[in-house]
Amino acid sequence: MAETIDILLLLALPASGKSEVRRYLDSMEPARCRADFHIGPTVQLDDFPYVHLMRRVDQELIARGSAGVFFKGPDRSFADPWDWGTLIHLLNEDYDDMRSRRPINPDSAGRQLMQRLDAASLKAGAKARMERLPGDLFSAVADALEGEAREMLAEKQAGYPDSLDGRTVVMEFARGGADGSTMPLEPPFGYAHSLKMLSPEILERSAILYIWVTPEESRRKNDDRADPDDPGSILHHGVPMEVMLGDYGCDDIEWLLDQSDVPGTVRIEAHGRVYHLPLGRFDNRVDKTSFIRGDVSDWDPSAVAALHEGLKSAMGRLPDLT
Repeated sequence: MAETIDILLLLALPASGKSEVRRYLDSMEPARCRADFHIGPTVQLDDFPYVHLMRRVDQELIARGSAGVFFKGPDRSFADPWDWGTLIHLLNEDYDDMRSRRPINPDSAGRQLMQRLDAASLKAGAKARMERLPGDLFSAVADALEGEAREMLAEKQAGYPDSLDGRTVVMEFARGGADGSTMPLEPPFGYAHSLKMLSPEILERSAILYIWVTPEESRRKNDDRADPDDPGSILHHGVPMEVMLGDYGCDDIEWLLDQSDVPGTVRIEAHGRVYHLPLGRFDNRVDKTSFIRGDVSDWDPSAVAALHEGLKSAMGRLPDLT
């Protein structure tokens, strides 16, 4: 049995409790986290900050009389759904940078971010849109995003551990398809497609913790957590309702489990290989996580115990399958 999981893919519909689980893991004593969950000291990767900055690009373009390039409009879905893969390729790059402790200090963080968006888009099968902007417009948007991009870059590098040995990288993202979709979901929607986009270095080291809520509960909790004054927050951002119904009306985890030839795993064919990613499912259909958004001193011990035991049950078999 492996002592710790190298990479934990934390997957669920929006507002299901992923970020709250991350916060709970961070609050635990390392020895207990390792003993109960097979998780070492964690480092975090998340694709939501890139979604937020893509929306910021569109906001700055629209403010200057141009059309947005990433979304159909404010509070709407991706204009090109292949950008679900763009986000995965950005995570691949973040993981590689973390593993190599790559120093990054561009003259312009805003310009570097826009160039990264183009490079990841091309890898995902989408178009490079930043390079098509007129030079003065590209520079204006880069300047407007400089502060946020610089802060994000600084946080990324501050999170580099001295070594990943004994640590668990927690990588969070949500995928799904339109309400009423039949399985399998057509690419580029769903987890089947996005998991294939992960690098071999990630896939060969990963296990999945899936937080199970219904789409209806996901929408309810999304409304409850949304803070319009803090749209870039991991814990308090809200997903627009068009996106909740069009992109997160269902997901394909149950289908993937049913299709796998190894029980308890998700089978992924990618990079000329077959990967079996072990999956633990934490049942959060009756909410066990929202209290984590409050101050630690206010956490109810009985709620903490219910969350802990649920996670322990979900993750108990993962090391045996890695």
